[in-house]
Amino acid sequence: MAIVTGAGRGIGRAHALMLAGLGARVVVNDLGVAIDGSGHDVAPASETAALIEAGGGRCLIDTSDVGSISGGRELVARAINAFGQVDILINNAGVAAGGGDVTQPVEAQLDRLIDIHFKGAIGTMSAAITDMTKRRWGRIVNTVSEVALDARFATAAYAYGAAKAALWSATLSAAKACEGLGVTVNAISPGARTRMNADMLDAGFRGQPSGLDTDPAHVARVAAWLVSEAAGDVTGRVLHAAGGQVREYVTNRSAGTDLVRRIQADLQAAL
Repeated sequence: MAIVTGAGRGIGRAHALMLAGLGARVVVNDLGVAIDGSGHDVAPASETAALIEAGGGRCLIDTSDVGSISGGRELVARAINAFGQVDILINNAGVAAGGGDVTQPVEAQLDRLIDIHFKGAIGTMSAAITDMTKRRWGRIVNTVSEVALDARFATAAYAYGAAKAALWSATLSAAKACEGLGVTVNAISPGARTRMNADMLDAGFRGQPSGLDTDPAHVARVAAWLVSEAAGDVTGRVLHAAGGQVREYVTNRSAGTDLVRRIQADLQAAL
């Protein structure tokens, strides 16, 4: 059984359809909010569920808010009550707007971004891992963003990136905690055309070439591999899936940068 949060549209819907097509029973979670996080609409989750059922799959519609630790845990509890267990968890729910900037932060909006992207995922992971370790099998995939830790994509509107950075770190910590327990925890930084970035991509963001493959299905295929039996030895990794390509983010400290050499030269000269 698989849980996909934010499964009503875009990448989340692609995940849900992909997993259902592979035979998984899917909990389709989506609050149905606007881009700014406001409102509540059952239609997106219902539309995804209808597509799954039209293809012969089984699913459960869930329109609850997973923007808290308790909300995330309650979603997993409902899924287990309906299907008996949770095998796959994809934390995809999120909003991108709000939070202000470094000089004028908007606390309520910042809290909402942290609640959805970080706390909700902590809630679903904590409950799912508890269930998964009973059978010593489970797959978790979190949705992060390259704006979190890649200076090339940083913006003055820091809140979204900060929330994703928190989830990036939590992914590594959860993977470490699950070592030897049969549960893998990985993350994907996706690049796909959705309602959140359609205008930006259509305008040619940062000189991206025209004709780039921005189909959310590519991201879903990568996630499907990460939750497969073949990926049982893969955990604590962060992949970027975009443009029909897959790349891995690898962070490490280095003594060979221009900045380090400059500092070392100045420190040596001061002796």
